[in-house]
Amino acid sequence: MSEPDPHRRPALLEPGCRVRHPAQPGWGVGQVQSVIANRVTVNFENAGKVLVNAQVVALEMVDD
Repeated sequence: MSEPDPHRRPALLEPGCRVRHPAQPGWGVGQVQSVIANRVTVNFENAGKVLVNAQVVALEMVDD
């Protein structure tokens, strides 16, 4: 089994994307602020700014 590439950006996530955290529905919709390797900073409606490890959490895209 190969090691994950720490420089790989999560698929389709880029600043401005709207997402939800599947395990935290109470956080509401969030807007991606930055993506650095597998670290995604998201500003959620009800939780504020959160750093998400995209290798652990598969953020769900929200259609506008």
